[in-house]
Amino acid sequence: MRSRFAYQVLFQQFKFFLNLYFLLMACSQFIPAVQIGAPITYWGPLGFVLTITLIREALDDFVRFLRDRELNGEKYDKLTPHGFESVASSDISVGDLIVIQKDKRVPADVVLLRTTEKSGASFIRTDQLDGETDWKLRIAVPVTQNLPRDEDIFDLNVEVYAEKPQKDIHDFVGTFKASFCDARGAINALPFQVSSEDAVQDGSLNVENVLWANTVLASGRVIGVVVYTGRETRSVMNTTLPESKVGLLDLEVNNLTKILFLFVLVLASVMVAMKGLDKNWYRYLMRFVLLFSYIIPISLRVNLDMAKLFYAWQIGRDRHIPGKHFFYTVVRSSTIPEELGRISFLLSDKTGTLTRNEMRFKKIHLGTVSFSSDAFEKHEFVELVLDGFKDVSRHVMSAYAGKLGRHSFSSKLQTAVEAIALCHNVTPINENGKCSYQAASPDEVALVQWTETVGVRLAERDLTSMQLQLANGQAKSFQILHLFPFTSETKRMGIIVKDETTDEISLLMKGADTVMANMVQYNDWLEEECSNMAREGLRTLVVAKKVLTPEQLADFEKHYHQAKMTVVDRSEHMAAVLRRLETDLQLLCLTGVEDRLQDQVTTSLELLRNAGIKIWMLTGDKLETAICIAKSSGLFSKSDNVHVFGQVQTRIEAHNELNALRRKTDVALVLSGTALNVCLQYYEAEVAELVCGCTAVVCCRCSPEQKAQIVNLLRKYRAPLRVAAVGDGGNDVSMIQAAHAGIGIDAHEGLLALLFGYGEERSFRQASVVGRRFFNNTIFACLSAVVGTWKILLQEILCSLTVRYAQSYSTVYTMLPVFSLVVDRDVTPSNALTYPELYKELGKGRSLSYKTFCIWVLISIYQGNLTFTGSVIMYGALLVFDSDFIHVVSISFTALIVTELIMVALTVHTWHWAMLLAEALSLSLYAGSLLIFDQYFDRQFVTSWMFLTKTTAITAVSCLPLYVIKALRRRFSPPSYAKVN
Repeated sequence: MRSRFAYQVLFQQFKFFLNLYFLLMACSQFIPAVQIGAPITYWGPLGFVLTITLIREALDDFVRFLRDRELNGEKYDKLTPHGFESVASSDISVGDLIVIQKDKRVPADVVLLRTTEKSGASFIRTDQLDGETDWKLRIAVPVTQNLPRDEDIFDLNVEVYAEKPQKDIHDFVGTFKASFCDARGAINALPFQVSSEDAVQDGSLNVENVLWANTVLASGRVIGVVVYTGRETRSVMNTTLPESKVGLLDLEVNNLTKILFLFVLVLASVMVAMKGLDKNWYRYLMRFVLLFSYIIPISLRVNLDMAKLFYAWQIGRDRHIPGKHFFYTVVRSSTIPEELGRISFLLSDKTGTLTRNEMRFKKIHLGTVSFSSDAFEKHEFVELVLDGFKDVSRHVMSAYAGKLGRHSFSSKLQTAVEAIALCHNVTPINENGKCSYQAASPDEVALVQWTETVGVRLAERDLTSMQLQLANGQAKSFQILHLFPFTSETKRMGIIVKDETTDEISLLMKGADTVMANMVQYNDWLEEECSNMAREGLRTLVVAKKVLTPEQLADFEKHYHQAKMTVVDRSEHMAAVLRRLETDLQLLCLTGVEDRLQDQVTTSLELLRNAGIKIWMLTGDKLETAICIAKSSGLFSKSDNVHVFGQVQTRIEAHNELNALRRKTDVALVLSGTALNVCLQYYEAEVAELVCGCTAVVCCRCSPEQKAQIVNLLRKYRAPLRVAAVGDGGNDVSMIQAAHAGIGIDAHEGLLALLFGYGEERSFRQASVVGRRFFNNTIFACLSAVVGTWKILLQEILCSLTVRYAQSYSTVYTMLPVFSLVVDRDVTPSNALTYPELYKELGKGRSLSYKTFCIWVLISIYQGNLTFTGSVIMYGALLVFDSDFIHVVSISFTALIVTELIMVALTVHTWHWAMLLAEALSLSLYAGSLLIFDQYFDRQFVTSWMFLTKTTAITAVSCLPLYVIKALRRRFSPPSYAKVN
């Protein structure tokens, strides 16, 4: 395991040319012909860099190990024939009966057998599994739930069948068979009575009977039988190793490293040519390559990694970017902070990201009349609803026959409100004298809360019954016969209830208009009103009803039970039986629910657009709703030409639609996930070209897989542009993982601060660190080359200089000032938000462009040549003898150190105490070295007035022209950040 860990870390490190280059240089020191010094001078720095990396990865791995050990060591009670015994989570195996307490993590996938609730209901939180914060209802197996005591489970002969492990957390197929008989068929001696008809019971198991591992029990205490453990649990099977994200800066550094390597080859070739070609020219070429290898800074990787960790720490401590429940933000990848400064495409979910995911019931349409939120608040509306409950049987038929007197219309409204109050999966929870509603969807909670405001309150609910409390004191009870939960495939839910007062059996259904329109009786208003509500930005649901006879119910239950007992294709068989019932439904009403926009979302989107970021909205909502939200949020500007992509089915249709899009300019595009699939199947490259040219894009009816597909499309065809994805739910996970920068949000603010306040600054600072580190080593290489030339190419002298000073120059004396640039700031946070155009300039990558790199190289050549040439000239000799060489080197090296500290100071935009401390510490450290290491420096000479004046003069000539150029540029052609400051 340890060897595998080391192998994986080293493989990731040597993927970069920088580290691979130094590995080859270090390995060459085992060849005597090209060895230029002690191997430690090459293996030491490389080993240091790799050791730092290994230590960092080992610490991360150790933290994961401690977290795993904590989870594996959690204690649970295990029910045995002899009572309860405590077991660790890691010791739980398939078939164990474990007890899970409230607010405890579920350690394995278990089938729910018993709960403390008499109804057998229990709730779990699945936010760690699918990102959804709503509670999910789970139901115990009736046979075991009805046993008097927990220990009575062992009086049963139980067989549990579970399908083979799979990833789908929304589906489960299993069967449960319980027998109270022994092997001879006689009923066991039991402490309770069992009839011969109930001696053998079997039933089907579905997802409502299962608790998945890593969910949290939200209510009561439960007992379950383990069916999957370890890698076979749903949570582990849905956990994929995320792609190792490589930042754009890392790729740019890798490319610049390759260019510097070519520069080293050219410089070494020039030196060999000046020395003269002989039969050993290749040996000298290799030696010069090794000598100039310091032009590529091995310490750069350490600088960058430390800076990334520092930036991640800063983001995690920033109170302006709140995390979950107002805790700090968690940075999962240290690459993300610098990536946030180079974003070109921002892909956002709608619900919970652009909107609040806080639903409010806004409108109900009954076919002939509609009511909005203003009417709901009036007392007359409540009276109208309650009036319908007084004599339902008398007026309901006339209402739907079109004879709309006051009483008949009240009955129609009453039927619709009652259906909304019954057709859901909401459970009222009473805690500390307060009632709250729990459901899998906030839409359902909004509907039930609305019925309460109009006088029909959901008072009680369990697995088999429901009670409604009317505002006039009347109570209505209903039996729950069957419940058909909502799924993304069916896009609807249903419930069969029996009114205990009238014995009327009703099938109530609600769902999306696209599926419900084919199930309801003919009408001439549903399609039009759905479009009208969608244009208002409302989420619509169609509510319908069908009265069943006892014979129809019995026939349905017979076939439905048979379908539930099948193991192969159970869902398809159950759906087929239900479809036979879902015909000729009576259309009751159309409801509209509003999802409120986030605060200041319009201003935020405008700032992002001004920053040059293209924003795409990916949502599962219908087309009209998506367009309305895009307009109201400001995603579509008033000048945009909105183009709705047609519903294409064939290649020819896709070709025609793409041609129509190509002819338009300033387009804001709206397309569906279905149309996108067809286009990508035939014209992937063309789609990427045309869609990326749009000012904004909205993709509606988009599945989680399609969201990730869109991210990958941008990464494939728009490289090296960076893509960020923002979402808040489990359906956004695949998109977030696929993006260069994935952002999961739980708060209502902080994204702008993350992009402009951190991304912009961190990308700029990292570029400064890279630039200064390349500059340091390039100038030293140039100095070494000039020294070699002045010494008539005496390689031994050059070797002595390089080996002696190179490491101390790039690490001991200049590393701290360069690293202190991580706290530099070119613009204030307020200016970054006020002037988003600054982000656009940074996104062009000018801070680390090839032009900027060439300027660094030219400055390095200038200062490197000037430093040594000036030292020789000012020392008074053109041919330097060995006795004078140490003095020239002392002047040159000192001038080089001071020059670098001054150049770092010229790079700084906003001084920080850490920068001043780094400059002072480095200068003091070098001054102490001059006095201590007398084998390298002449102490008497370095304390003389001549040494001080000559070093000062050379440094001034080296830095003054650059300072004047910078001052003139800031005066006559200042950069954007200087203008706003």
